[in-house]
Amino acid sequence: MRNVITDSVVLPAPAERLFAMYLDPREHTAFTGTPIQIGSEPGAHFEGFEGQLSGHILQVVAPRLIVKSWRSTQFRDQDPDSTLILTFTAEGDAGRIDLVHLDVPDHDVAGVTEGWGKYYWVHWRDYLTRK
Repeated sequence: MRNVITDSVVLPAPAERLFAMYLDPREHTAFTGTPIQIGSEPGAHFEGFEGQLSGHILQVVAPRLIVKSWRSTQFRDQDPDSTLILTFTAEGDAGRIDLVHLDVPDHDVAGVTEGWGKYYWVHWRDYLTRK
């Protein structure tokens, strides 16, 4: 059976701004607090959290959708990449990000599920609140 992680967050910035921030390596680094390498074109490599996460951009539909192949260093060599789907929509003056993360191996589901809130949503909200 496939693992499917879902999550949603509303952040205090327009959806278009959140989308742009996610794909901008400088801003992505600023809100996560760790260097991130990322591009906005299909095929672009991404790497973050000191090499703990990596993958490639599969599809971008600006300013609403990002699809990535994604893996962590917790994945075993035989584990295929997972697929991360992020959609960005308006929620009043704020922006909503809906996350669907497919095919994270059983042994990493709990860590990845916890990690989205702990390493992304909390830090991103704090960053936006400070600005």
